[in-house]
Amino acid sequence: MSSASSTTVVFIGRNPAPTLGRLNRLTNVRAASLAEMTDGDAGQWINQSQSPYVVHDRDPLAHVAHAWVEFFDDQTTLGTLDFEIERALQSLSAGGASLPDYYIIDAPEELSPTWKHWWLGVLPDAAPTRVIPWDDGATPLARLLGHLPTGRSWPDPGPWLHRVARQVPDRVGLGEIVPET
Repeated sequence: MSSASSTTVVFIGRNPAPTLGRLNRLTNVRAASLAEMTDGDAGQWINQSQSPYVVHDRDPLAHVAHAWVEFFDDQTTLGTLDFEIERALQSLSAGGASLPDYYIIDAPEELSPTWKHWWLGVLPDAAPTRVIPWDDGATPLARLLGHLPTGRSWPDPGPWLHRVARQVPDRVGLGEIVPET
């Protein structure tokens, strides 16, 4: 579910619609909120883009992220997290979803601690240059798009997503895992 000819960005923020609306006015950007679309409709919207940048708010790992945060906030079980990981991996391998080229995280300093660990720890641990913290008062988002860093792409999601299930939030990236029980 990514456009082969475009740089695809998932925008993560409290209220993404206004930001995406402003971006969509730019000639080289196609942006919209896809949160309410079905997977098929979202994939079609993304794949039909001819713009250099496609920006939306549909995170293919949203269910994994929520399950991971809830697990470490003692609101769900490891089984739920493992289920969401397997479901995401099936969708990614079947082409129903794909990882974006970049995630832009709006106002990460306002996130709860566990969400900060997900966005600024777990995902960058897999692909450091693919997750960009952003503050609306700093660099304009349109300018940021034109200066996205280069670096290695996302690795095969299977190994790192399975590893994520056993990584403690404040220890992500340090090579430590939760022992199997």
